[in-house]
Amino acid sequence: SARAKRVAAAMQATGVGLSDLGYFDNMLHEDATIRGKKHDFLRRVFDAAALLGVSAVCGFIGRNHTRTLDQNLEDFATVMVPLLRDAKSRGLTYRVEQCPMPGWVDGDHWHNNIAYTPGAWIRLHQIAERHGVGDQFRIHYDPSHAILMGQDTRSIFQFLKDRGYGFLIGGFHVKGQVIDARGISEWGSGGQTMGRGTDPGASWKKQTVLCEHELPGTARHDPLAYLQNRTVDWLDHQLAARELLPLDPSQTSLVVEHEYPKARVQDRAALLPILKASMSFVRHIDRAAASMYALQQDVLAAQ
Repeated sequence: SARAKRVAAAMQATGVGLSDLGYFDNMLHEDATIRGKKHDFLRRVFDAAALLGVSAVCGFIGRNHTRTLDQNLEDFATVMVPLLRDAKSRGLTYRVEQCPMPGWVDGDHWHNNIAYTPGAWIRLHQIAERHGVGDQFRIHYDPSHAILMGQDTRSIFQFLKDRGYGFLIGGFHVKGQVIDARGISEWGSGGQTMGRGTDPGASWKKQTVLCEHELPGTARHDPLAYLQNRTVDWLDHQLAARELLPLDPSQTSLVVEHEYPKARVQDRAALLPILKASMSFVRHIDRAAASMYALQQDVLAAQ
């Protein structure tokens, strides 16, 4: 409690806020001892969030690799529902990032986080709802993962709206992805399946041969790539959220997640202007989307 007060005082003094806390790990790990340690740590994150007055914790669901994906839905009910109850008792929401985490394991499994796509989100929410914790399960949407899986933000949001599940989107990571046509030509959408080697991180070639993460604003403007879902159309991303989701933009944080390879440096002086420029881009593109939405939905509609 004392430490939380010191952190809160530091944030107030510097003007820094918290939208959520994050702990991204495999909550369905097949080893019960390892899984128990991960759950204990997640509960500590829940405690920290409650002490800091944060309403959400973000993370993954994960996958038990000894069982089928359908069996993992059963595991979600037995393993994750108790954690969602713990979140509920603290007044929290657990928001799941939808990264499939293809490089999480050395084998050929590609979908290593079962909450990777809207069809899975709906099934997981239905399980949570049956156990009285539906309000604790939400999605922390990241458009880069949609690009990785051949999807686009507008179509995803439209699907959720049509199915009555638009409310599932509870927050945003604004991180981009740029598809590499050469990697797709060589390996297809499943990524490098053989000859990856055994070096640390080699399993991530299932993803990295196909694409590269971007910070918002670092990818070149490419209208054809937007149409082909090869990179994020940030203006349409922000516009689609306003048009299709039942959220309040003024109360919804845009969390810039940095995994841009060209700026993965420890030199703060070199990194700072890149991050500042990217965040400036996010603010301006969001304002442009807000203005476009207001013009079309309010101003023109009133004429």
